[in-house]
Amino acid sequence: MKRILSLLLIFSLTIGCKSTAGKTSDKQTTSEYGSQEDEMEYYFTATGNEPFWGLKMGNDNIVFTSLIPGKEKLVFAPVDAIKAMDANVKMYKVSNETASATITIQQVDCQDSMSGAISPYKVSIEIKNNTELQTEKIGGCGKYNTDYRLHDIWVLEELNGYKVFASDFQKEMPRIEINSTENRFSGYGGCNAISGQIFYEKGILRFTRVLSTLMACPQGNKESEFTKALQSTTTYSIENNRLTLSNPSAKLLVFRKVD
Repeated sequence: MKRILSLLLIFSLTIGCKSTAGKTSDKQTTSEYGSQEDEMEYYFTATGNEPFWGLKMGNDNIVFTSLIPGKEKLVFAPVDAIKAMDANVKMYKVSNETASATITIQQVDCQDSMSGAISPYKVSIEIKNNTELQTEKIGGCGKYNTDYRLHDIWVLEELNGYKVFASDFQKEMPRIEINSTENRFSGYGGCNAISGQIFYEKGILRFTRVLSTLMACPQGNKESEFTKALQSTTTYSIENNRLTLSNPSAKLLVFRKVD
């Protein structure tokens, strides 16, 4: 009888552990830059150490949090960036009724001083309360949070201002599948399989390091025109399940969401 009771106890503990594991997997995913909800609401997030601080930049506000006395949480109104002419450096000068700060974001590899993780942007902040004479200088690392709405499969509808048809390509219409978490894409160009990476900042989208298989395409196939337009993209918009890719000169590509 004791043996039976022991087996029942072990069985119940096993079931309990499985249930706990299942609940754990449902929790909100977080990283050193915050939760997935943060990444959806804020286009840029950053953190720093010694002292610990965090920065979240969105279209509605800029939020600075820290362990610095008097600067535990500061909320600023969004401002336009001051851009450097010869490098990817942006400066934001923000202020509210109690404090002011200058935030500088530079595109350069940045290593976290504690975890050793590499991020694509270096962040420098000069911050002070309005009652203080001197600013406090702190630094850390950050990243842009790629628009989650891009994460989907898109099939081509328009190319350089004209509607496309299956007869413009070999087998089927070109398509791209964007992975916004890993900043990469893959798909079909109308003749060959294609893949590559995406570069994303607020309002900027570029398709880079584009690779293609080397199948010979029949005469009249518009794959080369499609891939050229893709690599010429600098901006985008999403509306009514359509993804429009453009550059300062023209609207280049229009895709329809199919997933």
